[in-house]
Amino acid sequence: MARPGLRVDAVLVQAVIAGALSFAHLHDLASAAGQDGWKAWAYPVSVDLLLVAAWRRLRSDGPSRLAWCWFIVALFASLGANVATAGFLNLAHPPALLRLGIAGWPALAFLGGTLLAHSAEHRMPVPPAPAPTPAPETDPEPEPEPEQSTTPSSEPQHDPAPTPTQDAPALPVSAPAPAVPAVLIDHARKVADEYRTRTGSPIDTDTLRARLGVPPHLADAIAAHLA
Repeated sequence: MARPGLRVDAVLVQAVIAGALSFAHLHDLASAAGQDGWKAWAYPVSVDLLLVAAWRRLRSDGPSRLAWCWFIVALFASLGANVATAGFLNLAHPPALLRLGIAGWPALAFLGGTLLAHSAEHRMPVPPAPAPTPAPETDPEPEPEPEQSTTPSSEPQHDPAPTPTQDAPALPVSAPAPAVPAVLIDHARKVADEYRTRTGSPIDTDTLRARLGVPPHLADAIAAHLA
């Protein structure tokens, strides 16, 4: 089974190239300022580590003045080294201000790294709201039983009166016939006459309702007027 080939990431390659160039520029600048041997190699490591630490603080804890301050300081040191080695400064005879900056960088980087590592904001966890305590269930108090009189009653006990029988339900009253406009009756009469002329028989209620397009109860009322 063939293994898949290693995919080259263009962004990663670009980052490696840019980091190597920046590293070399910082080394050359430190070497020109009088820091020879391993000290010249330690300067670019210190600048890059401070830059990464500040960026990681920004990504993990969010924007803060402390992280932004040291990120800009490290970025200025890296960018300044790249510009200085491009021919703007005479590295054979570096100015005194450059020597002063290179000499004071270790203390500045140590201060920035210490503040970034030990000044994290500790947020007190918010305690969760206490759950409401359920009320204890109490048994309902039994109702007191009515006291029964032990004294015999002198009044004679009568049987309860018989309940009267319910009256028979009243018959439903038929609803009054709806009022029919005279214009609708005249139109229905014309339709009925036409139907009688064509078929020879009187028109029935269903046909009349279908021809006029009225509800059944209104058709019955119209048929009653035509009868």
